Amino acid sequence: MALPWKTLDRFKTEDEEVLELRQRGKGDYLITLGSQVLMNSKAQRSEMALGRLGCQGLMKHHKPHVLVGGLGMAITLRAVLDALPDTARVMVAELNPKIHEWCLGPLSELTGGAADDPRVTTKIADVAELIKKSDNENFDAIILDLYRGPHPQTDRLNDPIYGSRAIKYAHAALKPGGIFAVWGENPDSGFENRLSSGGFAVRCERPGKGGYRHAVWVAIKKQ
Repeated sequence: MALPWKTLDRFKTEDEEVLELRQRGKGDYLITLGSQVLMNSKAQRSEMALGRLGCQGLMKHHKPHVLVGGLGMAITLRAVLDALPDTARVMVAELNPKIHEWCLGPLSELTGGAADDPRVTTKIADVAELIKKSDNENFDAIILDLYRGPHPQTDRLNDPIYGSRAIKYAHAALKPGGIFAVWGENPDSGFENRLSSGGFAVRCERPGKGGYRHAVWVAIKKQ
């Protein structure tokens, strides 16, 4: 018989929705928003693939600089750190300080304390604004693991993260050959076309071999 879920913490967002952290056994966690499950610690393959693919080739760089948008359970962050040398710098942008607290606290067992790694600096900030204000050619990789990825209803021009203007800012913030890796619930040809038009060589991965598979876009800035 399955154990019941225990609520470890809960709070209201700015939109008056309730965000909860739940647990029902060692290593078994949920983050919920109202009645919707946002994250499940037992379903990690696309997040791990996102971190690994976003940092592909960076282990041999001397001091790679990576931006991660969205902390979640820090599963993606763990995969990022595992793909980087000890000299790397990783900036994490997370809108909600409570999520950061959870990753430093009860969720740290999932990731070996990824959020507390000495290579990591966490900013309570909007990742879109950090990208927009970044110095040119600042990052070796930008990795976005946000609640809702690109989808067919995304505003093609003005969406602050997935629109063509936002893609232009991401392109400028990356070093030549840098990687822009993005998680999504499903493939989206419109987003893929915007990346191609924005100066990236892009492919869409579908991690896993069975069941429901999310999308991971790997877009490489053309030299």
